[in-house]
Amino acid sequence: MSAEEWYQQGNEARRAGQWHEAINCYIQAIELDPDSPAVEAKQMLDDIMSFYCKDIYNP
Repeated sequence: MSAEEWYQQGNEARRAGQWHEAINCYIQAIELDPDSPAVEAKQMLDDIMSFYCKDIYNP
């Protein structure tokens, strides 16, 4: 899959509330294209998870 496809799959997982799956997809997209919009999307999810799940989330 291309970086764009991983990014789109991550967006679908995020909309479905599958946070862990979304982060994994964004990581795959970033590995293929370090300038992908997945960088910002992953950072957003990292911020959300670290705010709401301080005790269980450790990026």
